[in-house]
Amino acid sequence: MTEPSIHDENPGAGPVAHPALRVGLYTGALLVVVMLGALVAANRIPALERYALERNAISYSLFVLFTLIPVLRFWNQPIRIFASGMIAWTIFVAAYDVAGMVFQNLFDSIRHTSLMALSEGAVVYGICAVVFWVGGMLIQARHHPIVQGRKAADEAARHSR
Repeated sequence: MTEPSIHDENPGAGPVAHPALRVGLYTGALLVVVMLGALVAANRIPALERYALERNAISYSLFVLFTLIPVLRFWNQPIRIFASGMIAWTIFVAAYDVAGMVFQNLFDSIRHTSLMALSEGAVVYGICAVVFWVGGMLIQARHHPIVQGRKAADEAARHSR
């Protein structure tokens, strides 16, 4: 048998080849872990009730930090920010919907349905993508002149005839 050559390999043949998809899947998994950890800590561990403020602050901080992963990873690629963020957020919303079945009063206490959570995530990631897209255009505009340079004297004389 012959060993496969390095040239025979397909660089995109991995299980998850696209970076936006990979980051979205990992971010979604992290968001689900934080959500489940927060729900279990709040509902199943009564000893942590004394530290509710600290427990919630840690949960919120981790959630925001993990939500920013697609934004920080693809800061110069707005389409990938939105795609990766929406993949992550869709995974989170699916888990949130399932968690609402396990924790009976979840939707009543938070007052958010799954559709509301999905739309909020789309708005947040959409605004981030637009801000970075417009910011990139502004940076490009600063590096390139907006007005055209002056025409050469020969070309100006040719048009005056």
